[in-house]
Amino acid sequence: MYPTAVDAETGLTENIAICRITNHKKETNEQMEKKQIRKEIRELKKQYSLEEKKQKSLSVWEAVERNERFRQAEVVLAYWSMEDEVFTHDFVCRWTEQKTILLPCVRGAELDIRYFEGKERLCPGEGYAIPEPVGALFTEMQRIDLILVPGVAFDLQGNRLGRGKGYYDKILKQTQQAYKIGVCFDFQCLRHVPTEEHDVCMDLVIADKGGK
Repeated sequence: MYPTAVDAETGLTENIAICRITNHKKETNEQMEKKQIRKEIRELKKQYSLEEKKQKSLSVWEAVERNERFRQAEVVLAYWSMEDEVFTHDFVCRWTEQKTILLPCVRGAELDIRYFEGKERLCPGEGYAIPEPVGALFTEMQRIDLILVPGVAFDLQGNRLGRGKGYYDKILKQTQQAYKIGVCFDFQCLRHVPTEEHDVCMDLVIADKGGK
């Protein structure tokens, strides 16, 4: 409490200072928690070989393909997986003849969206050296029906923790109409992940054991 002798102007100034310190401490704690989760998940991924991760990925895509929202979707934004992610390559190639498949391309601090036109039309990208499509640029974001979203971790409320670069934040905000499915391995499903106001929740999270 403030001393009774303090005047209103001084009390207000002190009060504001205390609030700023409290908020700063909270943000720091959330950043530390995110960093710790990313570290722990990274170590868990190392316990599985690439072939094991590919095997674990199969049941994820079986569940996605049974999902009615995916079956109805005509335009799907997927991703070309890195070695530590749910493996997408076979899934993307399998569906490219039946649906319009889009993939993200890193351009500086943002993502461009381009048409996937086959594995032979991929080239190394600037972000994480992930192969990216060289097909036409896709700009009609309102046409995207469904997004398959990778992440470091997801929780029971559909919250997502990414790698910390913010690549997906803008895309997810621009596609409010799209049904968003987070895909991950079972050990990436947590009870809680720290979130911020700008974060967008998933509509569904599918892990290799069907967990959410």
